[in-house]
Amino acid sequence: MRNTGSIDQVLASAVAGDRIAGLVATAADADGVFYHAAFGRLDVSRSAPMTPDAVFRIASMTKAITAAAAMQLVEQGRLSLDQPARTVLPFLADTPVLDGFDAAGQPVLRSPRAAITLRNLLTHTAGFVYDTWNAAMNRYAQLTGLPTARSGRLAALQAPLAFDPGTRWEYGINIDIAGRMIEAASGLDLETYFQRHICAPLGMVDTTYIQRPDWESRLTTVHDRESGGSLRPAAAPPGVVAEREFFGGGGGLFSTAADYMRFLRALMQGGEVDGARILRPETVALMGQNHIGALDVQRMPTQMPNVSNDVELFPGMVKKWGLSFLINTAPGSAGRTAGSLAWAGLYNTYYWLDPIRKVTGVLMTQVLPFADATVLETLDAFEAAVYRAVA
Repeated sequence: MRNTGSIDQVLASAVAGDRIAGLVATAADADGVFYHAAFGRLDVSRSAPMTPDAVFRIASMTKAITAAAAMQLVEQGRLSLDQPARTVLPFLADTPVLDGFDAAGQPVLRSPRAAITLRNLLTHTAGFVYDTWNAAMNRYAQLTGLPTARSGRLAALQAPLAFDPGTRWEYGINIDIAGRMIEAASGLDLETYFQRHICAPLGMVDTTYIQRPDWESRLTTVHDRESGGSLRPAAAPPGVVAEREFFGGGGGLFSTAADYMRFLRALMQGGEVDGARILRPETVALMGQNHIGALDVQRMPTQMPNVSNDVELFPGMVKKWGLSFLINTAPGSAGRTAGSLAWAGLYNTYYWLDPIRKVTGVLMTQVLPFADATVLETLDAFEAAVYRAVA
């Protein structure tokens, strides 16, 4: 029996004084889940308590599930990591590189010097970026009306590249493109593919792109962090995508901490949990390796301060990227070992998976902007308490 009292103390403190409206956290080791609890409220303006089965918008935590789906198709020989992606998605043959703007302020576009591959897409080295963190793409989007991937409009995927494939790492809509490759190779839309091949086998009953009416009592509210540090329900909460043209591999899933932990435990155990296998052990091991070589993960300077703060997890540390995870190359200060895998979602949901010590954790909140200092402090304290519990 793990001593989880210090985890309770950390998380109760985090919601005190509405520093965080509410959260759900869960942790597991090789023996299974040993911690799962909820603190605070679903909505800072209401009294309804946060519940352990609360539903969250997990945004970019969708990406790891998309990567797992892509690797299932790689295992089957229906996709290849290094084939030109245009052979699966012909529109990519016409994707140019944005080379700046001319004297009249118009975009300067040129042909790329290399072909985009699935490996590029899963590692954010293809050249696709987010206008949230890239100044030139932000300018391009404002100039041309380019929609965001969150809009569910296929026109979002017609964005130019910000650099030649394979020449640098920059976070972007790459996994949305990978999701379209999954759809092309499988003949299924991403929602159907996930339900059949990942969610149903793993028992992830609340993970879906489609908001359900029966979630009304447990769907969390997104909050805005105001300049003084207080929280209020978001002025522009994410709405239902009414006329969706595609399911985004890079974001858009709803899920629960328990569901996502099922997925992480499957990865931690070589692709299988409770008799349900979604990937081969060698595939999971491959996903956790550095796939960007000498390139490094870079700081993400915000272009939309209401959506994201500047982002640099593990500041000062060299960081790499797997398929599709952040990899810390040195031990983390809160406990995780070098070579651990992690990422997050825009609304301040986070996870890590330590394949050496066999420890994994999930912390879910719903607040903007991303990389919220209070949530990141809570994540570190939660992680440290988890490692104390398993020591």
